[in-house]
Amino acid sequence: MSLAESNGQEKTEKPTSKRRKDARKEGNVFQSKDAVTVVMLLGVFCMLKLMIPLLYETIRDCMVYFFSQVGNPNPFDSSPNIYVYMTVAAIKCAMPVLLAFMALGIISHGVQTLFNISFQVLRPKFSKMNPISGIKKMFGIKKLVDLAKNLIKITLLLALLVNLLKTDLIDISKMLDMRLLPSAARMLELVFELVLKVALAFAVVAFFDYLYQRWDYENNLKMTKQEVKDEYKMTEGNPEIKGRIRKIQRQMALSRMMQKVPEADVIIRNPTHFAVALKYDPDKYGAPVVLAKGQDELALRIVRVGEENGVFVMENRPLARALYDSCEVDREIPAEFYGAVAEILVYIYRESHREDMLQ
Repeated sequence: MSLAESNGQEKTEKPTSKRRKDARKEGNVFQSKDAVTVVMLLGVFCMLKLMIPLLYETIRDCMVYFFSQVGNPNPFDSSPNIYVYMTVAAIKCAMPVLLAFMALGIISHGVQTLFNISFQVLRPKFSKMNPISGIKKMFGIKKLVDLAKNLIKITLLLALLVNLLKTDLIDISKMLDMRLLPSAARMLELVFELVLKVALAFAVVAFFDYLYQRWDYENNLKMTKQEVKDEYKMTEGNPEIKGRIRKIQRQMALSRMMQKVPEADVIIRNPTHFAVALKYDPDKYGAPVVLAKGQDELALRIVRVGEENGVFVMENRPLARALYDSCEVDREIPAEFYGAVAEILVYIYRESHREDMLQ
């Protein structure tokens, strides 16, 4: 039992991408074993049906070879090649089926799990040795579903066998009077027909098992609200700590900005709500640069620092508001403000030049 469950919290939240990745790393992936079984059964069935001519030829050649050794009292001693012959014949018949069996198992499993490979499932978990949790699993919903599936499979298999005996009992009894080859062919036909019906019936069960396993997997991955919060703290960091860091970063940026205010050529204000400090250095920039900007209290601080350091302060309400909204700190002003700012800089240059002449 998880801590969330012990605290009475229900798993109502959809699993996050991190939760899914962690589950895959631990080998906890979605799969329907019944779907794998049906695919392998149908695949092997089709392979055997395609291989009937090869099987017939191989068995026939083996029988001919063995009958040719009837007169030999010790066929295995006098003809060592018989072992090689038998081995080659067995491999020739069994290898395609085994390869198809393995390939279908790997593919059907990989399609469901996206070929997820995890070695963590091999690690021993002492929680699995808990007898109480083991007893709970024995009487859990999953075991009841598995029991119901097995009962349905047995019922379907018995129903198909009874139906086969009812419909083909006369044909089966006639095989006793038939020659060996036609009788074997008819028997194979009945067996293949039965296997196909069983596979199709099991495919229906596998389809519903696939839906159930999908639902059960998603339901087990669900998270409580507290688990979502804890995961967010782990991945994104504690919101309170991040808030403090952002506050410190803003304070540092503000301090750097205020240190540049004394270097400004002019501060344009409005008159208490907005303030923008500009500097124009034709050797470094192609246009005036915003050294600082602020609103309300910060605007008053910019003006106060500027006045303390002899920076020219000019009141221009529309221009101050427009510059504040359109410009960024340490960036050149947009081209539409060139004319208005140029007039102010020219005015400041004339005023400063006039003061120098008076002195």
